Amino acid sequence: MSTLWAFPGQGAQQPGMLQALPDAAVVHDCLEQASATLGEDVRLLDSAEALQGTRAVQLCLLVAGVAASRLLIGRGHRPEYVAGLSIGAYAAAVVAEALDFADALRLVALRGELMQRAYPAGYGMTAILGLDQASVERLLDAAEGPLYLANINAENQLVIAGSDAAMAQVAERARALGAAAVRRLAMSVPSHCELLDAPARELAAAFAGVALHVPRARYLSSSSARVIREPQRLRDDLAFNMSRRVDWQATLATAYERGVRLHLELPPGGVLTGLARRVFEPGQAVAFAGARLDTLDAMLRQEVSLDR
Repeated sequence: MSTLWAFPGQGAQQPGMLQALPDAAVVHDCLEQASATLGEDVRLLDSAEALQGTRAVQLCLLVAGVAASRLLIGRGHRPEYVAGLSIGAYAAAVVAEALDFADALRLVALRGELMQRAYPAGYGMTAILGLDQASVERLLDAAEGPLYLANINAENQLVIAGSDAAMAQVAERARALGAAAVRRLAMSVPSHCELLDAPARELAAAFAGVALHVPRARYLSSSSARVIREPQRLRDDLAFNMSRRVDWQATLATAYERGVRLHLELPPGGVLTGLARRVFEPGQAVAFAGARLDTLDAMLRQEVSLDR
Protein backbone atom coordinates (compact mmCIF):
# COMPACT_ATOMS: atom_id res chain seq x y z
CA MET A 1 0.00 0.00 0.00
CA SER A 2 1.57 3.30 -1.10
CA THR A 3 1.64 6.13 1.41
CA LEU A 4 1.58 9.91 1.05
CA TRP A 5 3.12 12.01 3.80
CA ALA A 6 1.41 15.41 3.66
CA PHE A 7 2.82 18.54 5.27
CA PRO A 8 0.45 21.40 6.18
CA GLY A 9 0.76 25.05 5.28
CA GLN A 10 0.41 28.30 7.16
CA GLY A 11 -2.81 28.47 9.14
CA ALA A 12 -2.18 25.07 10.74
CA GLN A 13 0.18 26.54 13.36
CA GLN A 14 -0.65 26.23 17.06
CA PRO A 15 0.99 27.75 20.13
CA GLY A 16 3.23 25.15 21.75
CA MET A 17 3.40 23.02 18.59
CA LEU A 18 7.10 22.25 19.00
CA GLN A 19 6.70 21.43 22.70
CA ALA A 20 3.87 19.04 21.74
CA LEU A 21 6.19 16.87 19.62
CA PRO A 22 7.02 13.44 21.07
CA ASP A 23 9.77 13.39 23.69
CA ALA A 24 12.35 11.47 21.68
CA ALA A 25 16.07 11.83 21.05
CA VAL A 26 15.64 12.27 17.30
CA VAL A 27 13.16 15.09 17.89
CA HIS A 28 15.51 16.85 20.31
CA ASP A 29 18.36 16.46 17.82
CA CYS A 30 16.23 18.07 15.12
CA LEU A 31 15.38 21.03 17.36
CA GLU A 32 19.05 21.43 18.28
CA GLN A 33 20.12 21.32 14.63
CA ALA A 34 17.55 23.95 13.72
CA SER A 35 18.63 26.20 16.60
CA ALA A 36 22.30 25.88 15.69
CA THR A 37 21.64 26.61 12.01
CA LEU A 38 19.53 29.69 12.71
CA GLY A 39 21.57 30.95 15.66
CA GLU A 40 18.50 31.13 17.89
CA ASP A 41 16.45 28.79 20.05
CA VAL A 42 13.62 27.57 17.79
CA ARG A 43 11.68 26.43 20.87
CA LEU A 44 10.91 30.11 21.50
CA LEU A 45 9.25 30.54 18.12
CA ASP A 46 6.04 28.67 18.90
CA SER A 47 4.62 31.02 21.55
CA ALA A 48 1.33 32.73 20.73
CA GLU A 49 3.16 36.05 20.53
CA ALA A 50 5.95 34.77 18.25
CA LEU A 51 3.45 33.09 15.93
CA GLN A 52 2.04 36.49 15.02
CA GLY A 53 5.02 36.73 12.65
CA THR A 54 5.16 34.93 9.30
CA ARG A 55 8.82 33.93 9.71
CA ALA A 56 8.22 32.16 13.03
CA VAL A 57 5.13 30.37 11.72
CA GLN A 58 6.88 29.00 8.66
CA LEU A 59 9.97 27.89 10.58
CA CYS A 60 7.84 26.10 13.19
CA LEU A 61 5.89 24.26 10.49
CA LEU A 62 9.12 23.19 8.79
CA VAL A 63 10.74 21.99 12.01
CA ALA A 64 7.63 20.17 13.26
CA GLY A 65 7.19 18.33 9.96
CA VAL A 66 10.83 17.28 9.67
CA ALA A 67 11.14 16.27 13.35
CA ALA A 68 8.05 14.05 13.26
CA SER A 69 9.15 12.53 9.95
CA ARG A 70 12.59 11.71 11.31
CA LEU A 71 10.95 10.00 14.26
CA LEU A 72 8.93 7.79 11.90
CA ILE A 73 11.93 7.13 9.65
CA GLY A 74 13.90 6.09 12.71
CA ARG A 75 11.17 3.55 13.41
CA GLY A 76 11.64 2.02 9.96
CA HIS A 77 9.05 3.90 7.88
CA ARG A 78 9.50 5.88 4.67
CA PRO A 79 6.92 7.45 2.38
CA GLU A 80 6.43 6.53 -1.27
CA TYR A 81 5.06 10.05 -1.92
CA VAL A 82 5.44 13.42 -0.21
CA ALA A 83 3.52 16.66 -0.74
CA GLY A 84 3.28 19.94 1.10
CA LEU A 85 0.75 22.72 1.01
CA SER A 86 2.70 25.95 0.45
CA ILE A 87 5.41 26.12 3.15
CA GLY A 88 4.81 22.41 3.73
CA ALA A 89 6.58 21.74 0.44
CA TYR A 90 9.92 22.54 2.09
CA ALA A 91 9.48 19.83 4.73
CA ALA A 92 8.36 17.46 1.96
CA ALA A 93 11.53 18.20 -0.02
CA VAL A 94 13.72 17.63 3.07
CA VAL A 95 12.03 14.31 3.89
CA ALA A 96 12.45 13.24 0.25
CA GLU A 97 16.18 14.02 0.68
CA ALA A 98 16.08 16.51 -2.17
CA LEU A 99 16.91 19.52 0.02
CA ASP A 100 19.27 19.66 3.00
CA PHE A 101 17.52 20.56 6.27
CA ALA A 102 19.99 23.36 7.06
CA ASP A 103 19.47 24.90 3.62
CA ALA A 104 15.70 24.60 4.04
CA LEU A 105 15.86 26.42 7.39
CA ARG A 106 17.81 29.32 5.92
CA LEU A 107 15.55 29.54 2.87
CA VAL A 108 12.36 29.38 4.93
CA ALA A 109 13.63 32.08 7.30
CA LEU A 110 14.26 34.28 4.27
CA ARG A 111 10.92 33.31 2.71
CA GLY A 112 9.03 34.37 5.81
CA GLU A 113 10.92 37.65 6.05
CA LEU A 114 10.32 38.49 2.39
CA MET A 115 6.59 37.77 2.62
CA GLN A 116 6.20 39.66 5.88
CA ARG A 117 8.12 42.65 4.56
CA ALA A 118 6.11 42.79 1.32
CA TYR A 119 2.73 43.04 3.07
CA PRO A 120 3.09 44.06 6.72
CA ALA A 121 -0.60 45.00 7.02
CA GLY A 122 -3.84 45.38 5.10
CA TYR A 123 -3.75 42.04 3.25
CA GLY A 124 -4.38 38.37 3.94
CA MET A 125 -6.45 35.32 3.01
CA THR A 126 -10.06 34.19 3.51
CA ALA A 127 -11.59 30.72 3.20
CA ILE A 128 -14.99 30.33 1.55
CA LEU A 129 -16.85 27.07 2.15
CA GLY A 130 -19.96 25.88 0.38
CA LEU A 131 -19.61 27.68 -2.96
CA ASP A 132 -18.13 26.18 -6.13
CA GLN A 133 -15.18 27.62 -7.99
CA ALA A 134 -17.25 29.25 -10.73
CA SER A 135 -19.34 31.14 -8.16
CA VAL A 136 -16.28 32.37 -6.28
CA GLU A 137 -14.56 33.47 -9.48
CA ARG A 138 -17.61 35.53 -10.43
CA LEU A 139 -17.41 37.26 -7.05
CA LEU A 140 -13.72 37.96 -7.61
CA ASP A 141 -14.40 39.42 -11.05
CA ALA A 142 -16.83 41.90 -9.50
CA ALA A 143 -14.60 42.82 -6.55
CA GLU A 144 -13.10 46.26 -6.14
CA GLY A 145 -9.41 45.96 -5.36
CA PRO A 146 -6.71 43.29 -5.74
CA LEU A 147 -8.19 39.85 -5.07
CA TYR A 148 -7.33 36.38 -6.37
CA LEU A 149 -8.32 32.72 -6.09
CA ALA A 150 -5.37 31.32 -4.12
CA ASN A 151 -6.21 27.77 -2.97
CA ILE A 152 -8.47 25.04 -4.31
CA ASN A 153 -8.60 22.80 -1.26
CA ALA A 154 -11.73 20.91 -2.25
CA GLU A 155 -14.60 21.29 -4.70
CA ASN A 156 -16.44 23.65 -2.36
CA GLN A 157 -13.59 24.80 -0.10
CA LEU A 158 -11.68 27.67 -1.66
CA VAL A 159 -9.35 30.38 -0.40
CA ILE A 160 -8.99 33.89 -1.73
CA ALA A 161 -6.10 36.31 -1.21
CA GLY A 162 -5.86 40.08 -1.46
CA SER A 163 -6.61 43.32 0.34
CA ASP A 164 -8.68 43.42 3.53
CA ALA A 165 -11.25 45.73 1.97
CA ALA A 166 -11.76 43.58 -1.12
CA MET A 167 -11.96 40.39 0.94
CA ALA A 168 -14.58 41.92 3.25
CA GLN A 169 -16.67 42.89 0.23
CA VAL A 170 -16.51 39.40 -1.28
CA ALA A 171 -17.12 37.77 2.10
CA GLU A 172 -20.39 39.67 2.47
CA ARG A 173 -21.50 38.72 -1.05
CA ALA A 174 -20.48 35.08 -0.52
CA ARG A 175 -22.66 34.86 2.58
CA ALA A 176 -25.56 36.35 0.63
CA LEU A 177 -25.08 33.63 -2.01
CA GLY A 178 -25.40 30.94 0.65
CA ALA A 179 -21.80 30.13 1.58
CA ALA A 180 -21.73 27.68 4.48
CA ALA A 181 -18.86 29.58 6.12
CA VAL A 182 -16.56 32.49 5.37
CA ARG A 183 -13.50 32.66 7.61
CA ARG A 184 -10.49 34.95 7.68
CA LEU A 185 -7.36 32.81 7.98
CA ALA A 186 -4.42 33.32 10.34
CA MET A 187 -2.40 34.75 7.46
CA SER A 188 -0.98 38.27 7.34
CA VAL A 189 0.09 38.08 3.68
CA PRO A 190 -1.78 37.40 0.40
CA SER A 191 -0.12 34.15 -0.63
CA HIS A 192 -0.49 32.13 -3.84
CA CYS A 193 -1.18 34.98 -6.21
CA GLU A 194 0.74 37.46 -8.31
CA LEU A 195 0.97 39.91 -5.39
CA LEU A 196 3.95 37.85 -4.23
CA ASP A 197 5.76 37.70 -7.57
CA ALA A 198 8.51 40.08 -6.44
CA PRO A 199 9.34 38.27 -3.17
CA ALA A 200 9.31 34.96 -5.05
CA ARG A 201 11.92 36.27 -7.49
CA GLU A 202 14.11 37.34 -4.56
CA LEU A 203 13.81 33.89 -3.04
CA ALA A 204 14.63 32.29 -6.39
CA ALA A 205 17.89 34.27 -6.44
CA ALA A 206 18.78 32.84 -3.02
CA PHE A 207 18.03 29.34 -4.31
CA ALA A 208 20.68 29.75 -7.00
CA GLY A 209 23.43 28.84 -4.55
CA VAL A 210 21.64 25.88 -2.97
CA ALA A 211 22.18 22.27 -4.03
CA LEU A 212 19.08 20.21 -4.76
CA HIS A 213 18.96 16.50 -5.56
CA VAL A 214 16.64 14.01 -7.23
CA PRO A 215 13.98 13.20 -4.61
CA ARG A 216 14.19 9.70 -3.13
CA ALA A 217 10.43 9.74 -2.55
CA ARG A 218 8.04 10.92 -5.25
CA TYR A 219 7.54 14.65 -4.70
CA LEU A 220 4.09 15.92 -5.64
CA SER A 221 3.85 19.64 -6.37
CA SER A 222 0.79 21.26 -4.81
CA SER A 223 0.89 23.91 -7.54
CA SER A 224 0.89 21.64 -10.60
CA ALA A 225 -0.39 18.45 -8.92
CA ARG A 226 2.37 16.58 -10.75
CA VAL A 227 5.38 14.56 -9.67
CA ILE A 228 8.63 16.50 -9.94
CA ARG A 229 11.89 14.59 -10.29
CA GLU A 230 14.36 17.07 -11.82
CA PRO A 231 16.25 19.24 -9.29
CA GLN A 232 15.91 22.36 -11.45
CA ARG A 233 12.14 21.99 -11.66
CA LEU A 234 12.01 21.36 -7.93
CA ARG A 235 14.04 24.53 -7.33
CA ASP A 236 11.48 26.50 -9.37
CA ASP A 237 8.54 24.85 -7.61
CA LEU A 238 9.83 25.67 -4.13
CA ALA A 239 10.95 29.22 -4.87
CA PHE A 240 7.78 30.29 -6.62
CA ASN A 241 5.11 28.34 -4.77
CA MET A 242 4.36 31.42 -2.63
CA SER A 243 3.04 33.20 -5.74
CA ARG A 244 1.34 30.25 -7.47
CA ARG A 245 -2.15 28.92 -6.86
CA VAL A 246 -2.39 25.80 -4.68
CA ASP A 247 -4.54 23.01 -6.09
CA TRP A 248 -4.62 20.59 -3.19
CA GLN A 249 -7.76 18.90 -4.51
CA ALA A 250 -5.94 17.90 -7.70
CA THR A 251 -2.82 16.94 -5.74
CA LEU A 252 -4.79 14.44 -3.65
CA ALA A 253 -6.56 13.13 -6.75
CA THR A 254 -3.19 12.58 -8.46
CA ALA A 255 -1.88 10.68 -5.44
CA TYR A 256 -4.94 8.44 -5.38
CA GLU A 257 -4.81 7.83 -9.12
CA ARG A 258 -1.16 6.78 -8.77
CA GLY A 259 -2.09 4.13 -6.20
CA VAL A 260 -1.68 5.93 -2.87
CA ARG A 261 -4.05 4.41 -0.32
CA LEU A 262 -2.76 5.82 2.99
CA HIS A 263 -2.55 9.57 3.67
CA LEU A 264 -0.56 10.63 6.74
CA GLU A 265 -0.62 14.28 7.79
CA LEU A 266 2.46 15.41 9.68
CA PRO A 267 2.19 17.88 12.61
CA PRO A 268 0.80 20.08 13.84
CA GLY A 269 -2.85 19.74 12.81
CA GLY A 270 -5.51 17.71 11.08
CA VAL A 271 -7.01 19.97 8.41
CA LEU A 272 -5.35 18.10 5.54
CA THR A 273 -6.68 14.85 6.95
CA GLY A 274 -10.20 16.19 6.73
CA LEU A 275 -9.65 17.15 3.11
CA ALA A 276 -8.11 13.75 2.34
CA ARG A 277 -11.19 11.93 3.59
CA ARG A 278 -13.06 13.33 0.60
CA VAL A 279 -10.72 11.27 -1.62
CA PHE A 280 -9.56 8.32 0.48
CA GLU A 281 -11.66 5.58 2.05
CA PRO A 282 -12.37 5.62 5.82
CA GLY A 283 -9.30 4.61 7.76
CA GLN A 284 -6.94 5.69 4.99
CA ALA A 285 -6.40 9.29 6.15
CA VAL A 286 -4.85 9.99 9.53
CA ALA A 287 -3.06 12.82 11.32
CA PHE A 288 0.15 12.28 13.26
CA ALA A 289 -1.04 14.78 15.88
CA GLY A 290 -3.08 12.98 18.51
CA ALA A 291 -2.34 9.48 17.19
CA ARG A 292 -0.42 6.90 19.21
CA LEU A 293 2.97 6.00 17.78
CA ASP A 294 2.31 2.29 18.08
CA THR A 295 -0.92 2.73 16.14
CA LEU A 296 0.91 4.68 13.43
CA ASP A 297 3.56 1.95 13.35
CA ALA A 298 0.89 -0.66 12.73
CA MET A 299 -0.82 1.42 10.06
CA LEU A 300 2.40 2.10 8.22
CA ARG A 301 3.21 -1.59 8.34
CA GLN A 302 -0.26 -2.23 6.87
CA GLU A 303 -1.31 -4.20 9.91
CA VAL A 304 -4.40 -2.20 10.91
CA SER A 305 -6.64 0.55 9.65
CA LEU A 306 -7.58 3.60 11.70
CA ASP A 307 -10.69 5.71 11.20
CA ARG A 308 -10.46 9.00 13.08
